[in-house]
Amino acid sequence: MFAKTFLAWMALGCAAQAQWTPEMQMRVKTVADVTPSRDGKLIAWTETRAVMDADKSETNGQIFLANADGSDRIQLTRGEKSSTNPEFSPDGRYVYFASEREGKRGYYRVPVDGGEAEEIAPLMPGVNPGPYHLSPNGKWIAFAGTAVRPSVELARKEKRDFRVIDEDPANASLYLVATDADVSGKRASRVLATGPFSVGAFDWSPDSRTIAFETRPGPGADLGRKSDLSEVDVESGKLQAIATTDSSEASPKFSPDGRYLAYVRSQGPGGLTGNRIVLFSRSGGKLRELPVSPDEMPNLLGWSGDSKRMFFAEAKGTKEVLYGLPVDGPLTAVFVPKGTFGAAKLNASGTFAGLSLQSANEPVEAYSMDLKTMKPVRVSAANSGLSLPPLGETTVIQWKGKDGKPVEGILTLPVDYKKGTKVPLILNIHGGPSGVFAETFIGASGLYPIASFAAKGYAVLRPNPRGSVGYGKAFRTSNVNDWGGGDYQDLMSGVDHVIGMGVADPAKLIVMGWSYGGFMTNWVIGQTTRFKAAATGAGLSDLVSMWATNDIPSTLDDYFSGTPMDERERYVKMSPLYYVKNVTTPTLFLHGEIDPRVPTTQGYEMYHALKRRGVETTMVVYPRTLHGPQEPKFVLDIMQRHLDWVAKHL
Repeated sequence: MFAKTFLAWMALGCAAQAQWTPEMQMRVKTVADVTPSRDGKLIAWTETRAVMDADKSETNGQIFLANADGSDRIQLTRGEKSSTNPEFSPDGRYVYFASEREGKRGYYRVPVDGGEAEEIAPLMPGVNPGPYHLSPNGKWIAFAGTAVRPSVELARKEKRDFRVIDEDPANASLYLVATDADVSGKRASRVLATGPFSVGAFDWSPDSRTIAFETRPGPGADLGRKSDLSEVDVESGKLQAIATTDSSEASPKFSPDGRYLAYVRSQGPGGLTGNRIVLFSRSGGKLRELPVSPDEMPNLLGWSGDSKRMFFAEAKGTKEVLYGLPVDGPLTAVFVPKGTFGAAKLNASGTFAGLSLQSANEPVEAYSMDLKTMKPVRVSAANSGLSLPPLGETTVIQWKGKDGKPVEGILTLPVDYKKGTKVPLILNIHGGPSGVFAETFIGASGLYPIASFAAKGYAVLRPNPRGSVGYGKAFRTSNVNDWGGGDYQDLMSGVDHVIGMGVADPAKLIVMGWSYGGFMTNWVIGQTTRFKAAATGAGLSDLVSMWATNDIPSTLDDYFSGTPMDERERYVKMSPLYYVKNVTTPTLFLHGEIDPRVPTTQGYEMYHALKRRGVETTMVVYPRTLHGPQEPKFVLDIMQRHLDWVAKHL
């Protein structure tokens, strides 16, 4: 199969396409890291494209630069290795970035008027660097890094590399390296903060004297939501705890005047309790919880330049919305996009935002936005050179669940759809379960080729059933102890609604989804035979074995009252594997071979159960692949397999 799609990709060239295909969707670039300079006059961003040569399957991201009005656009970095995470020097002369140009990750800077990039080297020997931030005075780079342990490398070489689980975790420490060399040509570097914790997100104080940072019990994925906050003095290295409660404290952000530290705090242990923005007074040590956000899931971005309000992003239905939250006063929605936005970053002076914007029928681009006017200005041309074939009309629709609860979703019609025509319908289910389908460009590359489905004459329904973010805490938590209950009814009600609209042919239905969407796909085919075919990506099948083998078991603790040892009957009742005797639907299984989030065994269990019962099934396993496939050739293969599987069974 791949040989066919790869040759099609090679033959594509720059020719305009009459119809959307997976190959065409792979040509759409992504945009991220949209970063304004301190004075707001310049914007840097990253454009990433797929590279699929004969012996390559990777993505390559490079940094672009333009004036805030979009003029004088240039590509600032080039090369076979990606350059990402741009940050401006305080004087605006340089753009700093991270790259693996020398065979391992390092930090570089390049003049804004172009030229050769300079490596900020050497870094601490024996340290693998991670996320970084430049100090406000421009003298230091702080980064979270993990030490390379020679004993581990030696053990691997001598074939003695056994591991004791949870012993001696590879914690991240906080490091400093000087941006400029001393008279001897060397850059000073040192460990700033280390301990029995792993460093997470961090932020410099405006005077560059301290850094506030997350401390987690360890580097594991399940420990990321158990963070506390500390502050370290840059000169002395003295540590001071700021917040150490049973809740999770994260995302520290200093106010520009240095008076406050804002951060996000959960309402208790667990992932479903909701989050609040908290204000810490650095002079008096007082804490104050600020007004609750609409979805109780704020993504704190930073402060206004006058230190009078904060900005945060949050899902509201199918859109991402920017909110302003004053130090004293009610919050307001300050920017509601036409489609949705992402990758939002504020500049150091709190006057401009950089963000990516897209809609269902418009590809993503980078934008600059003055925080006074809240009017975005496009600065990139990442996808403007593409000749885009016609797209299927995409709209947000609403219906009611079986219990009357309002539910929302996104419906894409076939290209050139004629009203009243009944067409095949693909039910595409999102992951999470606290995910959400947003108004993103349907022609972008991804595991589900929405534009290509529409070009083939299929309608696609992407529902946001109970459990989704963007509709309030009550809606997000209404599937606790009820996986496969109300959420399943929301999905079926959505399908019935589209049938009632006169769009969907009830005899030509397909269901598919990834992760929790894969779980729901497995669940659907065990509850009904109305679907002609199904495709499960990284789907859960047995919640009992899932609890004990995945890397974030506490997620299931959030959604179920007790562990499988305490509530085995409940876990079995909600596991698709135990309904396999009802399944007659031909099902395609797709899974990453080293997926720690939903172990590959979950796919094998369902696949072998169907195969033994004589149900038509195929399973494809992707090597080197974690929970979300990234290698472009794999993504292309998955898109094409979805198209072929649908065509075969309709």
